[in-house]
Amino acid sequence: MKKLFAEFFGTFWLVFGGCGSAIFAAGYPELGIGFVGVALAFGLTVLTMAYAVGHISGGHFNPAVSLGLWAGGKFEAKNLPGYIIAQLIGAVLAAGALYAIITNKSDFTTIGGFASNGYGELSPDGYSLTAALIAEFLLTAFFLLIILGSTNAKAPKGFAPIAIGLGLTLIHLISIPITNTSVNPARSTSQALFAGGDYTSQLWLFWVAPIAGAIIAGLLHRTLFEKE
Repeated sequence: MKKLFAEFFGTFWLVFGGCGSAIFAAGYPELGIGFVGVALAFGLTVLTMAYAVGHISGGHFNPAVSLGLWAGGKFEAKNLPGYIIAQLIGAVLAAGALYAIITNKSDFTTIGGFASNGYGELSPDGYSLTAALIAEFLLTAFFLLIILGSTNAKAPKGFAPIAIGLGLTLIHLISIPITNTSVNPARSTSQALFAGGDYTSQLWLFWVAPIAGAIIAGLLHRTLFEKE
């Protein structure tokens, strides 16, 4: 249960901090933090929670990461359902908290896209389904390679959260204009549930592409790097 609570709180913080920065601060008149600030916020959520609770649960905070670690031989299949459910609950409750905050603003009218992920007309810069699929697949694959490499027994001790947090920051710097950056099915699900409409119908891609990328990366790491 300690591991599941750690995954719950870690994923809650990721969505609340990362998506919250996009909803409240990215476009704030004249003083907005912009794409760079949002990218940094997502990286900081993972970095801080990896140090806070990573030693308890491994600090996945992402169904794709859990599945990628399983494919890489670093996580037992029997633990996958509990982890993924805890991550989804944490993400959805964080989105609920964000919804409660934004709807209580004095001039509130609509939640808009609510930091959701999308392609085509829902892409921040109009990228197609194919572009979104490629980006989410590749970026999640490299994210898993960063995680698996930085947590390897031969890697420098204590620095993995920094590498992982900066890796996620870089991923967002690359792909916010493409899909608003997912690489995390729980993060995508939580926002789409509140944004509704086409965001919900496009949600499948933000499960399929990240999970496929993560599993391929786990298998590659296990085959190419694990037995050096």
